[in-house]
Amino acid sequence: MTYLDSDSDPTKNTSFLKKWWMVILGVGLVFIFAIIGLLSMSRLTDIEHLGYPGAFIISLLSGATIIVPIPGAAVIFALGGILTPWILGPCAGLGEALGEFTGYLPGRGGHAAIKGRFEHYYCRVESLVQRRGMLIIFLAACPLNPIFDLFGFAAGAIRMPSWKFFLACWGGKTVKNTGLAFLGLWGMGFILRAFGVDV
Repeated sequence: MTYLDSDSDPTKNTSFLKKWWMVILGVGLVFIFAIIGLLSMSRLTDIEHLGYPGAFIISLLSGATIIVPIPGAAVIFALGGILTPWILGPCAGLGEALGEFTGYLPGRGGHAAIKGRFEHYYCRVESLVQRRGMLIIFLAACPLNPIFDLFGFAAGAIRMPSWKFFLACWGGKTVKNTGLAFLGLWGMGFILRAFGVDV
């Protein structure tokens, strides 16, 4: 499965700004979401009032930031004991999938330049994404995957259409977050009882 086309080489008749605007946008979004995450960390403890919009926002921040760790999985697990997992999972998955564009955009914009510098880290990932496309993105998004940004970058680097990346990512993140929500639904009472809290 090949997404690269004849004009995908960013060195051909392309200005510096055009080559790098997606890289700059992706990096800029990471810093913006990191700042938002830092400012909102104190509110994560009050999970009862987050609701579905809060789950979306927390997941968006969790997917977008690699500088400041946002405990998205822990929040979704905890919310699973309060909210409906079948609704919570897709809401959190949508937020996280949108956040993952901070990895996809630099890959798309800096294909040749960044690929050459980090090829030894993600060449196998890129090969998998090149051959299996959406299936690999979906499968990589399903588990708790700390290196998913490599898959997003590779998808951008091979010029996978953004809508395909988004749908595959949303599907996988929805599976992951729905699973976490059900674990929270089934396990939160046990955890609370283990710490002596009556439920």
